[in-house]
Amino acid sequence: MKKITFIVWLLMSCLGWSQVLVINELDCDSPGAENMEFLELLSETPNFPLDGYVVVFFNGSASGNNSSYFTVDLDGYVTDINGLFLIGSNSVSPVPQFLIAENIIQNGPDAVAIYLADDLDFPEETVATIDNLIDVLIYETSDPVDQDFIDIFSQDPRFENIEQINEGPGNNPNSIQRFVDMDDNVFYTSTTPTPRQLNDGSGVVLNGISIAIADTQYNEDDSFEITFTSETPVAENLNFNILLDNFGFDTSDFTGDTAITIPMNENTASTTITLIDDSADEGDEVAKIRFESLPAEYLPLNNNLKIRIVDNDFTTANFGTPVDPTFTMVASTQPSGYYDSLDGLADTDLRQAIQNIIADPNVVRAQTYADVLDILVDADENPLNSNEVWLLYTEQGRPKLDVQTSSDNFEKWNREHTFPRSRGGFFDIEEDEIADGIDIFWTTKADSLRHGNSDAHALRAADATENSTRNNDHYGEYNGPAGNAGSFKGDVARSVLYMEIRYNGLEVVNGFPDITGQLGDLATLLDWHRNDPPDDFEMNRNNIVYNWQKNRNPFIDQPLMVEYIWGNNVGDTWNQPLSVDGNDVSKVSIYPNPTNGRVLVSGAKPSTEFKLYSVEGKLLKRFINVEGSIDLEVASGLYLLQIKTGEQTAVKKIIVD
Repeated sequence: MKKITFIVWLLMSCLGWSQVLVINELDCDSPGAENMEFLELLSETPNFPLDGYVVVFFNGSASGNNSSYFTVDLDGYVTDINGLFLIGSNSVSPVPQFLIAENIIQNGPDAVAIYLADDLDFPEETVATIDNLIDVLIYETSDPVDQDFIDIFSQDPRFENIEQINEGPGNNPNSIQRFVDMDDNVFYTSTTPTPRQLNDGSGVVLNGISIAIADTQYNEDDSFEITFTSETPVAENLNFNILLDNFGFDTSDFTGDTAITIPMNENTASTTITLIDDSADEGDEVAKIRFESLPAEYLPLNNNLKIRIVDNDFTTANFGTPVDPTFTMVASTQPSGYYDSLDGLADTDLRQAIQNIIADPNVVRAQTYADVLDILVDADENPLNSNEVWLLYTEQGRPKLDVQTSSDNFEKWNREHTFPRSRGGFFDIEEDEIADGIDIFWTTKADSLRHGNSDAHALRAADATENSTRNNDHYGEYNGPAGNAGSFKGDVARSVLYMEIRYNGLEVVNGFPDITGQLGDLATLLDWHRNDPPDDFEMNRNNIVYNWQKNRNPFIDQPLMVEYIWGNNVGDTWNQPLSVDGNDVSKVSIYPNPTNGRVLVSGAKPSTEFKLYSVEGKLLKRFINVEGSIDLEVASGLYLLQIKTGEQTAVKKIIVD
C-alpha cells in the first residue's frame, strides 16, 4: 500500500511541554485482523504516576453521537523511563503496559482524550466534553470531517484551532504521531508506527526480550522448553522471573525453574517445564507464560504466551452423541404432573396451556446472554469427552476452551440462535454482558421477547465459521454443511417450535418470509422433527436448561405433541399416556436399540402387553404372551413401544435400522 503522510500544523505554542501528559501516538486501523492497534501516551517527566487520569474513546459516527464507547482508568500505572505508556492488545510488540482486547479502537472519524477524572465519570454513551480535559486527538481514516467534535473541543481555548488528523484509508499500515518543533508548535504526522519508542528517535534505547516455545499445546506429563532472547547481548547478568499460572493452572501442575538468568555478554537463556500428570479431571487448562519482573532498561517484545494443557482425565457419558444416538438412557427431570393441565385440550386451548407452563412468570427465569456460555458448556457437553462441547451443525466435538472471544473465529465455537436474532427481533442490554450465575435472574413472561435472545432452549454451541455461514437463513434454505448426517435437524426443529409457543410475536411458517417474528420453513421443520426424534443428548440438555430457567421444551418430553399443534392431529384432543416416560416404573428391558427388526425382551410377565405405535400415534401392532423376543416386521424408522403390566405403563422409543 502506498505510504500516506499527512502533516497538520497546530499553531498553539501552549500545547508544547506545558502539558504533563499528552497523546503521543495512535494507531486506530491496522491491516488484516486489526490486532496491532494501540494508543501511546507521553509524560513530560519519566516514570510519571498516572493516578487520577482516564483515557476516553469517543465514537463520532452517525450512530455514535460523539459519545464514549470505551475508557481506560490509569490509576496505579506509571510511564516508563522514556515517559511512555502504551495501551493495546497482547499482539502489539513491544507488549503494552495496559492490555485491551484486539480491535477495540474504532476507525474514524472519532476522538480520544485524556481527562483528569475517573472512568466512572464516563459511563458508556457519555457525550464528549471539555470538562477536566488534558489532551485530545480527533482522527479519521480518510473520512469526512466531524464538525461536531471540532465544535465541542474547540470551546477549550487551548484547542481553539484543533484539526481532524488523517491516519490514512482503511487497512492502512500507519499511525498518527505527535511532534513538537523548535518553536513549541505541535504537529502530527501519519507514518510507520513506533510503539514504546519516542517519535523523534531520542531517549533511552531499551533492549527487547522475546519468549519462544516450540508448540502451543501439550499433554499432561509432557516437557517443553521456553527460550528467552534479547535483541542485543546483555551488559551484565539479566535476572528475571516468569509466571505460568492462569485460572486453574498453577504451580501444582508443573515443575521447572521460573527464575531466569541471561548471562553477561550473551543474549539467550532457557528453562524446561514438565507438566504433572495427575488423576484429577480438571478439564483442559491454559498456562500463560509471562514476565513477572524485568528491569526498566528492558522491554517484553511479546508476553502472555498461551499453552494449552490437554487433560487426559476426561470422562464420558452413559449416552451417545447425536450422530450415534441412544434412547431411554436419560430420564426426564420434569416434575410430577408437569404437563397434566394439557390433557383434554386441543388447538388454541392446547397452545395457550403449554405457554402457561413454559412462560409462567411466577416460575420461569431469564438469564443473561453471558450466562448462556456457562449453560452451554454443560448442556452441550460432548458425551465422548467432558472437556469438549458438541457442535450443532458440524456434528463434532470442540474443546470448551475454544470459545470465540475476539474477531478471530477460526476453529472457535460460539452461541448460535436457532431462531435468529434478526428474525425474532431479539436484543440485549448492557447487563446481559455479565455472567452473574444461576441464582440471579430476571422475571420473564410470554411478552418478554427480549429474553428470547438468551433462552438456552434455542441457543446451541456451534462452529463460529459455520454459524456465520448460516447467518439468518431460514431452515430449508439452510440445511447444514455439505455431508452432514442430519443429527441436528430434529433438535433445531423442536427448539424453534418451542420459541413460537414460549414468546408472543414469534411464528414458524411455511416458506421463507421476510417479516420480523417469522421463521421458515414449517414443512421442512416438521419433516426434520419426525425423522430425527429426541435422543438422550437432547433430553440431557433439556434437563440442564430446566435447572437454570425452570422451564422445559415440551416437544422433547412429549414429541407427539408437535402433531397436535402443527401436524397431522391439529384439532384433535391431546392426552399424554403415550408420552409418559416410564423408565422409573418399568423393569422390562428391550434391546438392542437401534435394532434390525427383532428386539429381545427381559423382565416381562406373561400378562405384559406390548403395543407398537408410529410417531404419529397410530397403533400398528399388538403383542401378548411374549417369550424372549419380538419380531417387529416394520420399515426403518422411529416407533413407540408401549409396555403395560397391570396398572403400570411405560413407553420406549425404538429405532429400526
